[in-house]
Amino acid sequence: MTTWFPLTRPLLIIMAVSLTACVSPTSLQKTGSGRYEMADDSPVLEPIDLSAVKPVIPEPVTRTQAGNKSPYTVNGQTYYVMPTEAGYQETGMASWYGRKFHGHLTSNGEIYDMFSLSAAHKSLPIPSFLEVTNLDNNRSVVVRVNDRGPFHDDRIVDLSYAAAAYLGYADKGTARVRVKALLPAQSAPMTPRPLLTDNEEQEEIQTSVLEERELIERNAGEEFLQVGAFSNLDSARQLLARVSNYTTLPVFIRSDQDVNTGSLLHRVRLGPVNETMDLSSLINLIMEAGLGQPFRVRQ
Repeated sequence: MTTWFPLTRPLLIIMAVSLTACVSPTSLQKTGSGRYEMADDSPVLEPIDLSAVKPVIPEPVTRTQAGNKSPYTVNGQTYYVMPTEAGYQETGMASWYGRKFHGHLTSNGEIYDMFSLSAAHKSLPIPSFLEVTNLDNNRSVVVRVNDRGPFHDDRIVDLSYAAAAYLGYADKGTARVRVKALLPAQSAPMTPRPLLTDNEEQEEIQTSVLEERELIERNAGEEFLQVGAFSNLDSARQLLARVSNYTTLPVFIRSDQDVNTGSLLHRVRLGPVNETMDLSSLINLIMEAGLGQPFRVRQ
């Protein structure tokens, strides 16, 4: 369910903004690197406080059809979800994904948080747990798989920004890794029983997420700046009013229902934007006003 709240008139309400992340970086550093070498994808952030990132501890899971549709097709290629992760290990290249996907739905309907320890995999059952080791420095991290990807033949796993930072390759884009599935005790097998919706709706959710991911990876579709996200609508409206004083672009609230909790998440966005606009100046202006750290998203 998506609800739109357009701006009607500016209000002079000042407030602090909290991004939906485990940490709150304070500035952007422009670089030419990005996921899949896309210049306008996730910029490298200043070093984050990794001690503030919640570790992932494998725990028993009950799997549903959410994110586990099999087979599924992306970019004309068909993939099959493994019936079990038991015994899985592989060596290959890992990439990472960040701001372009931050705040979007993952394949199982969760909200992607680039500052948590998560991963995307083409065929592991969701959720599952992986130990990922950077073979260039022997650093290891445990991540929770809750998304599909990366849909490139030369990549075996896509890690969140925080996980890539743990492994020491967030500033490089890719790393040579070994991945090994971790089996928590007494994990329940996947059941066709859906979590909150019926099977057809869960398949529609996964199909929509995969289609959106294709658009983002192809750098297609309209793009917006997201300034903040709130569970409280009044807080989102207050930020909308404040941000509107700094731009002539349309400012609006996009409210999406979380398929797992049923609650609404209200995202304050402005745009659409494009490469002809001076986005860096606008982003800096909003940041200097203490209104958060905007990042680019797809509608």
